[in-house]
Amino acid sequence: MNAPARLQDATPPVPPPAEPVIGLVGSAGAYGVWLRCFFEQRMGLRVLGHDPADPASDAPEALLGQADVLVFAAPIRHTAALIAHYVAQSAGRERGRLWLDITSLKQAPVAAMLQSQAEVVGLHPMTAPLKTPTLKGRVVVVCEERLDAWRPWLQRLLDALQGEYVRTTPAHHDRVMAVVQAMVHAAHLGQAGVLRSFAGELGGPEALLPYRSTAFEMDTAVIARILSLNPQIYEDIQFGNPHSGEVLARLGAEIARLQALVARGDEGARVEFREHFLAANRAQWGEVAEEGSYTFERVGYLLADLTETRCLSVHLPEDRAGSLRALLHVFEEHGISLSSIHSSRTPAGEVHFRIGFDAGADVDTLRAAAEAIDRSGVGRVLERP
Repeated sequence: MNAPARLQDATPPVPPPAEPVIGLVGSAGAYGVWLRCFFEQRMGLRVLGHDPADPASDAPEALLGQADVLVFAAPIRHTAALIAHYVAQSAGRERGRLWLDITSLKQAPVAAMLQSQAEVVGLHPMTAPLKTPTLKGRVVVVCEERLDAWRPWLQRLLDALQGEYVRTTPAHHDRVMAVVQAMVHAAHLGQAGVLRSFAGELGGPEALLPYRSTAFEMDTAVIARILSLNPQIYEDIQFGNPHSGEVLARLGAEIARLQALVARGDEGARVEFREHFLAANRAQWGEVAEEGSYTFERVGYLLADLTETRCLSVHLPEDRAGSLRALLHVFEEHGISLSSIHSSRTPAGEVHFRIGFDAGADVDTLRAAAEAIDRSGVGRVLERP
């Protein structure tokens, strides 16, 4: 995107500092807290933050006066107006600086930032704030709208975040998000409503999960995730994206068509079902369908492993080569065979290994191994049989 004339005609800005001061707008929110830790601990940068929810936070004027990089991490519904306020208050001081936002929608926030004289990039991490120190393995959408002198530092930031990056325009981003987020959330919230309507007859989720298929278990996990996080985010994703209505109409039409076919129930309805819902979609998906089926199987195996009744959860306090080998040696010494091993994180963010054993594994032997792990200092047992 071409820079506004006032940027081209003004005196060239000084080069960006090697160690910029970061300003977080929305520093008390979940992502604001995560970003402060990331910038301070992973990148070694000084961070200022303002949030109305934190009376002890820095004043907006401190951010505007001192922050070389300003990051907007505010609720979706307020971001564009908030950026406009900062543009007015900054009054040109932002020239030569970098403004970013991490909102789930991109057109309105990026357009608001482009009214400033700063360089502008829109970011969208496709995940809620993590317990991990980086976004390793998670997708981050990048909209480079006005970027010049800050390009090397932006790359440094992206390298430090360790995400998987896809670059696009704000307009395309919002159309895609209507499908990737709004449609997916709507489908699961619709399922939640159906389950609630049957609760009096069949019981709630706890009564249905004993009958679970892998697909049902995954869907209920997604529903539970949506219902456990900030409801304002899901509301804004539906109502704040101008493309949501179109996508939901198409989703509703597909469900209505399927319902009508099932209601007919004749052979012609079955033929149309096979052709429209299975064959045509399978042709569209192509190899992605096979890859997705394999991913589904892998997740199914993981879910099955997590139902093992004989298991230990162990945290390895020292992140060094050979730690896992030393842990596994304890089981070898006790003559214990493992049936599965998975790494994950505790709510506090500690990496731990969940080690599963056959249902017939001797409990006393497992307990003895757990005590040996604790005594050795190799690991700390968090859960034991």
